[in-house]
Amino acid sequence: MDELAEISIPPSQDYVSEEGEELTEILAEIEKELAFQKKHFYQEGKFLPAERLEKRVQEDLLNLREMGFCPGIENYARYFDGRKEGETPFVLLDYFPDDFLTIIDESHITIPQVKAMYNTDRCRKETLVKYGFRLPSALDNRPLNQEEFFAKINYALYVSATPGNFELAKVNYRPVEQIIRPTGLLDPQIEVRTTRNQIADIIEEIKVKSLHGEKVLIYALTIAMSEDIANYLQEREIRVVYLHSRLEIFERYQTITSLRRGVYDVIVGINLLKEGIDSPEVSLVCILDADKPGFLRDTRSLIQIIGRASRNRNGKVILYADKITENMLGAIEETNRRRQIQQAYNLWNNITPQTVEKPVKDIVLDPLIALLVEKAQRGEMKTEELTKLAKDLRRQMKKFTREFKFDQAIAFRNALLDLEKYEKNIFE
Repeated sequence: MDELAEISIPPSQDYVSEEGEELTEILAEIEKELAFQKKHFYQEGKFLPAERLEKRVQEDLLNLREMGFCPGIENYARYFDGRKEGETPFVLLDYFPDDFLTIIDESHITIPQVKAMYNTDRCRKETLVKYGFRLPSALDNRPLNQEEFFAKINYALYVSATPGNFELAKVNYRPVEQIIRPTGLLDPQIEVRTTRNQIADIIEEIKVKSLHGEKVLIYALTIAMSEDIANYLQEREIRVVYLHSRLEIFERYQTITSLRRGVYDVIVGINLLKEGIDSPEVSLVCILDADKPGFLRDTRSLIQIIGRASRNRNGKVILYADKITENMLGAIEETNRRRQIQQAYNLWNNITPQTVEKPVKDIVLDPLIALLVEKAQRGEMKTEELTKLAKDLRRQMKKFTREFKFDQAIAFRNALLDLEKYEKNIFE
């Protein structure tokens, strides 16, 4: 004990004192800005915003003094970071070395989002500042703008099936193309058909595809049209579902996996690109109102939509239109150009196109059970093991149904459907 008593422990008061002094200086700067902004409001006769700002900021200052924290503390980030007004905020990219590579996937969408992210944040906070909900310094709690973002990255790889002018300009409009697929798959065949009796024509196509276990996507132009088409097909006993923006992410995922499992044969939607549909089972894409103007039917969007049928060796796209527009012509010519290159490569290398083999996974399913289901899909499970797994899945499905946990019940139901493809007797 005597030895321990002789050990001198440096007091921590100096550190606490320095931290307290720094916080005091920050609070003083915030109070100074509050006084200036209140004066500005009074000069313009905006007494309600001034009162609102006073109450909100004083409450934040009280919390900061007493607890060192307040709700929405990020709105005072400029002061805590020691930045000047308008100065670039600190981000994760600041910690990267100078020679790192940035890969921007789907660049034709991602790059505009970088610009939109800053502009949207700025517009929202300017409204809050205008009506006294935030101090003007809250504007500096923001994402990087487009110029700041690209100033922080050096080497970049832009990946897109339809690159925009921004990316193309960086390579003098000479991009590196990756047209050949390892599976030998071709870009789909394209047909243009009249809009007369188009739904009846689509129904006949669905019947043919369903006989071969293949799936169909229908792209409409409006919500009302999508719902009407889905209802009309349901009345004719076609297994169809309408995919819309009001569905949660999990519900959208379940809808797409249900299509792949055979619960549905058709999905109807407006802009299915946003749903991340990448289903090898889809062999037909029907695009309604292909000749209508607008961003949903411009050349870039049409090429992206056409690509949804490129995972299946029987991929085909039907454009329903009364005339061939420049947008349609551009998409058709580009798709045919790629298809010709792919056909020539396959012929030269004696490659037969093969539909992509992609197992169906369920994000809700227990990982151990999911591994067993994948093992069964690969044909690596004996019949008795397969039967036992099916019984376990059925028991879990019924259990979660009784407990009203329908998300989990659906996951086990889907796993049973997967097993049924490989062993028809498990339900008997």
